Amino acid sequence: MKNKNLIFTRTATAVATPFKNGSVDFDALGNMLDFQIKNGVSALLFCGTTGESSTMPDEEHMTVVRYGVKKVAGRVPVIANTGSNDTAHAITLSKMAQEAGADALLSVAPYYNKTSQKGLVAHFTEIANNVKLPIILYNVPTRTVVNIDAKTIIELSKVPNIVAVKECNLSQAADIVHGTGSDFSIYSGNDEMVLEFMALGAKGLISVMSNVIPGEAQLITDAFLNGDSETAMNEYYKIFPLIKALGQDVNPIPVKKALELMGLCTGDVRLPLIKLEECHTKILKAEMANLGIL
Repeated sequence: MKNKNLIFTRTATAVATPFKNGSVDFDALGNMLDFQIKNGVSALLFCGTTGESSTMPDEEHMTVVRYGVKKVAGRVPVIANTGSNDTAHAITLSKMAQEAGADALLSVAPYYNKTSQKGLVAHFTEIANNVKLPIILYNVPTRTVVNIDAKTIIELSKVPNIVAVKECNLSQAADIVHGTGSDFSIYSGNDEMVLEFMALGAKGLISVMSNVIPGEAQLITDAFLNGDSETAMNEYYKIFPLIKALGQDVNPIPVKKALELMGLCTGDVRLPLIKLEECHTKILKAEMANLGIL
């Protein structure tokens, strides 16, 4: 049965926000988006974890979303991260992204507060009731210190415009797929586990590595969805050393260094993040060279 709420399949890139002299470098961002679309990604996510939204004031955050909508110009869906641990703030950001022309929203589990599962249902339902756009839940317990349990996601899937989850907890993927209807999608939130998630029914990947290798990331997910698991696996193991190299430090430090090495942006990150250490940069350079990126 066709999923009428499907936002995308295959690979969406969680776009790194390029900075220069402390501000967003829109020239670099435009070049990065052209590179992504030229290499066939299925969707683009702005101002997520990889986009360093936690250091971006609301107006800067929305300026990036508005720029993304204008630059992409309908060629692929634009997903805007509007999550917050303050429900009222998340609603404000979600309304702003809707007005900016985003096609969908990403909403992370509220961090630091450590609410209950009933609190999570109330939080996400309140956000959904205040916007018309489809919402992708974002479950990343390693960053939020709260897990959106499978039963909670299944309950939230009954809210009409909560249509998907970016899931980083592989242990509950099967429960989510089994317990939700055909109009709800699960996406891998972890590059390293993309094959496992897709084997359990994920419709694709919201990816960090695709900032650097969008074509290869798309090939893996496309091949798997088309039933060619052998091609997907072969491509995955070809790029696996790069995936590991991009995981040497906290995201987005390594991927921004990779983009800098490719000449796409300065690679600057905002404090409290700092640039990649030289010992890790050497490994990253070597793996990028092995794939012919450098």
